[in-house]
Amino acid sequence: MTRLRFPFFDAHCDALMKAVDEQVDLLDDRAAQHVSVPGLIEADVRAQLFACYVLSDPRPETHRARAYAMIDALEDTIQRSGDRLRLARSARDLREAFDSGPAVAVLGLEGADPLEGRAETLRKFYDRGVRDIIFAWKDNAFSGSSAGRNTGLTGQGERLLGLAEELEIMVDVSHLSDRAFDAVCSQSTRPFIASHSNCRVLCNHPRNLTDSMIRALADRGGVMGINLATGFLSPDAMDRWTAVTKEIGADRMEYRERIEVLKKVAPTIPRPPLDWVARHVLHAIDVGGEAVIGVGGDLDGILQMPQTIERVTDYPKLTDALAVAGLSDRQIEGVCYKNLLRVFTDVLPD
Repeated sequence: MTRLRFPFFDAHCDALMKAVDEQVDLLDDRAAQHVSVPGLIEADVRAQLFACYVLSDPRPETHRARAYAMIDALEDTIQRSGDRLRLARSARDLREAFDSGPAVAVLGLEGADPLEGRAETLRKFYDRGVRDIIFAWKDNAFSGSSAGRNTGLTGQGERLLGLAEELEIMVDVSHLSDRAFDAVCSQSTRPFIASHSNCRVLCNHPRNLTDSMIRALADRGGVMGINLATGFLSPDAMDRWTAVTKEIGADRMEYRERIEVLKKVAPTIPRPPLDWVARHVLHAIDVGGEAVIGVGGDLDGILQMPQTIERVTDYPKLTDALAVAGLSDRQIEGVCYKNLLRVFTDVLPD
């Protein structure tokens, strides 16, 4: 029996960090990154959210400039792509990508640190095309994070939430603390997403969502994107990554040093089978309904993915894994793109 192939909407990747920090050309499919423009086209990813993550450099004075450099890198890639990729600024752009093409890039801030403590600065990034914002990757002037002290939104964070909704920018709660999630849930008036977070009951990592969070997200019309990082999928992999990180003291290193050290030990950690993705998808559907789950692979921001997934070109294997797990074609289509397309077209300006 031939299975249907569906296009994809991926809610998170970190390829722009590699474009800036490692001078990777996103048009070159031979480079070492997970995501490239040719790879997106081969996998039929019609919409890819590119995150601007600036904390790989710990100096606060660099953060706004680094975010602008990442946006510049994406604009340069689009200009050189020969009409293979466009920047999505509106709901119409997204609908066109899944209708007649070409594929689109959605810009996001992974951590509001480039705003330098002032919510109003978001207007400048909106003008540059940013349409998604995660308030904090680690505790900052706007919000507590899942890696921090479980603080909620600050006064500036509440202002940022209101401004994001005014500008019709997607609010993204991945990386936020539980208290910050609750604050967004109680204060927001529009749907929001968790772009790259899994189910905490299956893998007890603070980056993942509890069942009550999943239900609250679904009740607000939101979507969570399945994260392919093995430490967020499998409890065994999470335990191994945690133990190795502590053993080598990587948790005390700056980001770039930590990543280089962990790259060397990654091959020693067994990769869980691909069916862990289906387990999280099925649980999310059981808790929040079939409209709550999508894809947010976190490619180029993670060191290890489940078995058989090496790059974005392997995304069609996700479709096969979901079919084997018993999902209907309608449910698989929702996971691959329809759920995220629906929430983004609901929130972004038309």
